[in-house]
Amino acid sequence: MQKTITPIDNTVYVEREYHSAKIEQTIDNSMKAQKEWANLNVNERVKLLKNFVEDFLSKGDVIGEELSRQIGRPISQAAGELNGFKERADYMLSIAEKKLANIDVTKDSNFKSFIKRRALGIVFVIAPWNYPYLVAVNSIIPAMASGNTVILKHSAQTPLCAEQLYQSAKKTLPKDVFNYLHLNHEDGLKVVSDKRINFVSFTGSVKAGYEVQKATHTKFIDMALELGGKDPAYARHDCDLEKTVENLVDGSFFNSGQSCCGIERIYVDEKIYNNFIELFVSKTYNYKLGNPLQKETNLGPVVKLSAADFIIKQMNNAVDKGAKKMIDENKFIFPKEHKNYLVPQVLTSVNHDMDFMTEETFGPCVGIMKVKDEHEAIKLMNDSPYGLTASIWTKDLEIAEKIGNQVQTGTFYMNRCDYLDPALSWTGVKETGKGCSLSEIAYEKLTSPKSFHLRKEQ
Repeated sequence: MQKTITPIDNTVYVEREYHSAKIEQTIDNSMKAQKEWANLNVNERVKLLKNFVEDFLSKGDVIGEELSRQIGRPISQAAGELNGFKERADYMLSIAEKKLANIDVTKDSNFKSFIKRRALGIVFVIAPWNYPYLVAVNSIIPAMASGNTVILKHSAQTPLCAEQLYQSAKKTLPKDVFNYLHLNHEDGLKVVSDKRINFVSFTGSVKAGYEVQKATHTKFIDMALELGGKDPAYARHDCDLEKTVENLVDGSFFNSGQSCCGIERIYVDEKIYNNFIELFVSKTYNYKLGNPLQKETNLGPVVKLSAADFIIKQMNNAVDKGAKKMIDENKFIFPKEHKNYLVPQVLTSVNHDMDFMTEETFGPCVGIMKVKDEHEAIKLMNDSPYGLTASIWTKDLEIAEKIGNQVQTGTFYMNRCDYLDPALSWTGVKETGKGCSLSEIAYEKLTSPKSFHLRKEQ
């Protein structure tokens, strides 16, 4: 039995039976449905998928409350996830017909030569709990638009998300084009290793990512792995201080810091460091930590008690090594009987001898470190096993581009953070994983090329 513990009060919110006995039939059904689905014209698939998206978005109020109860994010922020789902789905569907069209390479009138984008088959998507719809949409929409069928496995923390998507698919798409399974870890890997699964998209921990990759060793398939992150920001001396701090506070604490591309470490030029810290601390006190179902709350609990324990231990270890906590926790009113309500915290006097500045934290806390210049900032930004996003805050576009070329990251921002433009590839380097979702490149990953070289006359 799969139990979902709501972080609001740590009681059981949802219980579901695992689908171990349904794996075989679900894969078989998906394989049969895929043949007919792939035979539809791209524009026909796109039309049906637009209906799917529209139906899903029509359930916004229900989805928002379910999200808050499952992961603890404030209900006042639910619209952001749905808006992001729509933005990404709309973009990927808008380019589908063009990106999936045949590539004509005919040179001679006696020949017809072209490259066809062929669907892979079944795409297995393993989605995380922290942005259950935003991350899932990155894969499921382009996968289905490409002519693949999809089987979705959501986290045990967010089973209702898979069910909501399935209900919309059931109303708008041909049978078995979209399916879901509630699975434990072992059965999830069993599906990954099944010969009938043709592509895997996984978002989760580095350790689990290696297990997913290992489970495919008996077959030749591609995959997209988005794993750990420790995303940095560099505030250069010429940045707009007010706007920089405002954005970085939000980038650090939104969703209680439980964002794959959230800001976990900030490097600030020594010329503006003191003013930066003063303003950052001031804006942190604007958060209202509490029950996420209350509209005035803009910071909820972290998802699990075990996560809270890890975050607290990592911060305390940093303090033991000399870090200083800048936020007075007594100035926040919150349900103290539940240990996963964490006050947003800012640590200064930090360095890279502390795990807090080098290993993923995934909580409402951030380390801020003074640097002499951009050379030191680049060195520190790259001193990490991860590389999902990084950002620079400056008025100089030329400098931003120059620094961006030197920072080891999948996405580089100037004066922005914690955002995905669906027209850009979403990818990482080093231990953050491999592959790509979103952008036109995603369609190349979710299809395989087939060449036609046809001579008209013998």
